[in-house]
Amino acid sequence: MTTTPRWLNPEERRAWLAYVQFSTHLSDHLNRQLRRDAGMTHADYTLLAHLSSAGNHSLTMSELAERLKITRSRLTHAVTRLQEAGYVDRREDPASRRHQLAVLTPAGLGLLEREAPGHVEAVRRAVFDALTPEQVTQFAVIGEAINAALQRMDADGGEQGALPWRRR
Repeated sequence: MTTTPRWLNPEERRAWLAYVQFSTHLSDHLNRQLRRDAGMTHADYTLLAHLSSAGNHSLTMSELAERLKITRSRLTHAVTRLQEAGYVDRREDPASRRHQLAVLTPAGLGLLEREAPGHVEAVRRAVFDALTPEQVTQFAVIGEAINAALQRMDADGGEQGALPWRRR
C-alpha cells in the first residue's frame, strides 16, 4: 500500500528552510571563529567542553560518543588528534577494563579557559543578540521539544542500528 507523502505546508517549509540555512551558516561561522582564534574546529572544542563539564574531567569513550552523537571511530580519530596536541589523555577505566576514558588534560582545560570568552561572544553575537528574550525562551522550548521527539524515536528501537554513536 502506497501512502501519500505528508508534504510541508508553506509555513513549515519556510521554517525548515530557515533552519537549514541558519544551522549551516552558524556552523560555518563558529568553525571559522574557533579556527582563527584557537586553531581548532567547533567539533573539537565541543568535545573538550563535554570533558570539562564531566566529573573528574573524564568520560568513557562510549559516553562521549553518545553525547557528541558521532561514531566511535570518528571519536577515536578526534581524541587521537587532541591527544597528540596535549589536550586529552586516554586511560583505562578503573571501574571496567573493557572501557577507556577520555580525560581532559590541564593543557586542554587551559585552552578552554582562554578560548571560551571569545567563543561565547561569537555565539552571543550570532544567536542571542538577534533574538528578543521571548524568542530565546521559544528557541529553548523548540529545541527541547525536537530533542525529546528524536530521543523517543531512538528509544522506540526501530532505527537503533542507525544511531551513529552505537556504530563502531
